Amino acid sequence: MTAPVLVYDGECGFCLSWVRAVERRVTDGSGVRSAAWQELDLAEPLRRRAREEALLLHPDGRRVWGGVDAAAVLLLNSTHPYWWPVGSLLRRPLARLLGAAAYRWVARNRSRLPGAPARWTTGK
Repeated sequence: MTAPVLVYDGECGFCLSWVRAVERRVTDGSGVRSAAWQELDLAEPLRRRAREEALLLHPDGRRVWGGVDAAAVLLLNSTHPYWWPVGSLLRRPLARLLGAAAYRWVARNRSRLPGAPARWTTGK
């Protein structure tokens, strides 16, 4: 791996919508690539994490950020300087705690949010 990889759930329309927005507004020109966890050969512990939260894999293979921490690192490393203050804020204890709570709520309820596959909302 030569560039960071943003890992998301490729079967989640809501997730895909957000990743596409991040690609356009945050990571364009930064070298970060995006991939669905279903397309990657991840070790089982990472596969389990990727089912629950977006991950950012560092190219060295030794560092992994998840959820709000992944978002903060992406924002801090954006080619657009206006994202840096937001990423910096998300690294502060209170904002990180609130951001993590919001992230968990969205992750638990993504099947009810716009873009969710019909099979999630109809039970098929």
